[in-house]
Amino acid sequence: MAGAIAYISRDTDGVLWNKVLESGLGPIDFRTLDKLGNKDDIEVVLAWKPPRGLIASFPNVKLIVSLGMGVDHLLADDQLPKGVPIVRIMDDGLVGQMSEYAIYWALRHHRDIDKYAASQQAKRWQVEDFIDTIHRRIGVLGLGTIGQDTASKFAMLGFPTMGWSRTAKTVPGVETFHGPDGLDRLLAKADILVNVVPLTRDTKGLLDATLFAKLPKGAYVINMGRGGHVVDEALLAALNSGHLAGAALDVFNTEPLPQNHPYWTHPKVQVTPHIAGATNPRTASPGVIENIKRIRSGQPLIHTVDPVSGY
Repeated sequence: MAGAIAYISRDTDGVLWNKVLESGLGPIDFRTLDKLGNKDDIEVVLAWKPPRGLIASFPNVKLIVSLGMGVDHLLADDQLPKGVPIVRIMDDGLVGQMSEYAIYWALRHHRDIDKYAASQQAKRWQVEDFIDTIHRRIGVLGLGTIGQDTASKFAMLGFPTMGWSRTAKTVPGVETFHGPDGLDRLLAKADILVNVVPLTRDTKGLLDATLFAKLPKGAYVINMGRGGHVVDEALLAALNSGHLAGAALDVFNTEPLPQNHPYWTHPKVQVTPHIAGATNPRTASPGVIENIKRIRSGQPLIHTVDPVSGY
């Protein structure tokens, strides 16, 4: 029937999304990728990495919802129907997970846990030189919802914390920078660099040899933005030269990461399979439900995305 909601993702079966949407909307016609039925019926699409051209095959779609807070996976589809509004989820649960991820790897590096693990394996009692928290400077690239939350939590832990964004922003307790000049100033002082900028035409390849060279020697990089931000060859070169102490990577240019990729076995690289933040239907659904109600009643949408800027 008309008004169907299509769940387009291969990561989960959509059962939880069906449940939470029905709790907020009442009985719904919920369809999954393998059971789309008559495409003319589909009004709303919830999507994560949809096949190219699929959404364009729904002639009556009125709303596209990104199942992630980033929307680059949608905008990569050059056949995306023009004029159909795109909204992204706002998920407090996911935001918290992302900041946890950054803090975990930063603390692991800061407290030399890998060195102590190696000492344990060697049955060696050895105390590493301690660096005071007030001397370990954190730089967060991207001050959207996730970046602000992450930077604020680092500051609460007592780390001197900086944040960078394209345009000027203010975050309590965080030294903020913006624009190209501001980026250089942050990089010069960042002992641990956390990347959470959106992936756009302007930020693709942002983490390149030039950027790494501007970091202090011994800096540590945490990328939980997108794999497309990193020039892999440049990161490997900076690690191999000793300029960078290490990197924690959750996202990659090719996912799944190919088995022959050097990141898997590099002694200075930690690999996780794009799990820094997982969308939680329970915490993400209120905004989705609200937007479905709004599109059906002709009201302005929330959390809309500008396809030109990419966020």
